[in-house]
Amino acid sequence: MSVENVNGSGSVLDQYQIRDQAGSNELGKDQFLQLLVAQMNNQNPLDPQTNSEFVAQLAQFSTVEGIDNLNTSFENMLASTQSSQALQASSLVGRKVIVTTNKALVDTSEPLKGSVAVTQSTDNLYVNIYDSKGNQVNRISLGAAPAGNIGFTWDGKDADGKVLPEGVYKFEAQVQVEGKTVAMDTALPANVDSVTLGQNGGEMLLNLAGLGSIPLSKVQVVGQ
Repeated sequence: MSVENVNGSGSVLDQYQIRDQAGSNELGKDQFLQLLVAQMNNQNPLDPQTNSEFVAQLAQFSTVEGIDNLNTSFENMLASTQSSQALQASSLVGRKVIVTTNKALVDTSEPLKGSVAVTQSTDNLYVNIYDSKGNQVNRISLGAAPAGNIGFTWDGKDADGKVLPEGVYKFEAQVQVEGKTVAMDTALPANVDSVTLGQNGGEMLLNLAGLGSIPLSKVQVVGQ
């Protein structure tokens, strides 16, 4: 390490250039203080720097060092968050979740249980069910319902009682309010195939069987 361009005026950062053995231009805290002392010892006695100038230089360096420390803290925090996400991901893969969606991959050999988020009481709540081609295959009539989460069950059969093939089905919940048809959100089960970790602290995505990716914030319940 060497010290170059020593003279009696200007700030430490202006006067001195520190080069390590690799030739990079980096000024550390210890080197800065050494140079500040050197500047004090070699200042022009006929035109010495004031205490305020030295304090200003220290404050400038402290600000830069504080920003570096803050960046390091954020990097450590981000790494910790990513590690936590990875742990969450490993526990979710292969499990069933209940998510806010209108589609589900249905194994029609067993009943599907879902729910409707009814925003206001109604005399007529029903759920239309469509196959992957958009054909309506059944309707579940739930009758009068209060505001809240109202559960429903579909047995995997069409309106004629025939068991339908396994596949992706769409569920369209609607209510009648003052003579108008109003759509309601549905919550349906899905299996987690894999998880995509959020980049740069972003939200984790769940890759659901037959449905694609959804953000973790849409998950209402994590099951077995």
